[in-house]
Amino acid sequence: MKTLSPDFAARLDGPATTLATCFRLTRADGTVMGFTDHDRPLVFAGTTYDAATGLATSEAVANAGFAVGGLEVSGALSSAAINEADVEAGLYDGARLEVFLVDWTDPETFHLALSTGTIGEVIRTDGGFRAEVRALSAVLGEASGRLYQHRCDADLGDARCRIDLTQPSRRGTGTVTAERGDRSLTVSGLDGFASGTFDGGRLVWASGANAGRATEVKRHAIAGGAVAVDLWQAAAGPVAAGDTFTVTAGCDKRFETCRDRFANTANFRGFPHIPGTDFLVASAAAAGQLTDGAALIA
Repeated sequence: MKTLSPDFAARLDGPATTLATCFRLTRADGTVMGFTDHDRPLVFAGTTYDAATGLATSEAVANAGFAVGGLEVSGALSSAAINEADVEAGLYDGARLEVFLVDWTDPETFHLALSTGTIGEVIRTDGGFRAEVRALSAVLGEASGRLYQHRCDADLGDARCRIDLTQPSRRGTGTVTAERGDRSLTVSGLDGFASGTFDGGRLVWASGANAGRATEVKRHAIAGGAVAVDLWQAAAGPVAAGDTFTVTAGCDKRFETCRDRFANTANFRGFPHIPGTDFLVASAAAAGQLTDGAALIA
């Protein structure tokens, strides 16, 4: 339930209202942007809300209890406000969106927070975009903690894995020699690495239109003397011959890979010896089947 000041309530009860909607968008990198559906910019609480470049919203949905509500926002992609490159680069993923009802004659005094949420899925449509806004209660439905599973749940090189990715055998620098598609590249500089070294690894662009941005490697292979790198997602900006990058090794999180390739079994964060489905459904009389409760792995 929202509580209005007597003065604000009186304005709403008047014969004519002077209301507008304002949106404050805070990206993960700290950039704050303001938009309004009014016909001129509004300023309050230290943020300027630009007119005519803003967002439009669908009807908000609120549910009883802990059910997740939300709404959708849509807008145009323009270089002056929200541009296509930034959306493609994921700069708006997880951004915080606050919606305010304001009296445009005195927004500093008369403004009311209507809702707060985070940007979820962003879809590009016909020169614009549509973004899902998830209510704050959405975090209650997210999985937390560890999963009891065969594969490791650490990221290669993090504090739990402890693999040093700065070693020359696990880190390389390359240059694009040809682009074979929006996700496939022919590169130089990685000839000394075996095929698959960078599968699942992280590629960070050092120059070109994507400088500073990172993406995940899908496949690294050597064929016919040429080194090919396939990406899981197309780069946000155009990739050209001569663009340079740094890439680090990847891991498929299997126990065998951790043991044979990285010699890091002491830090493996999975449970490789969990009995599989075949064991659970097998007959107790199966030859060689251990059914006395003893450990399956000595």
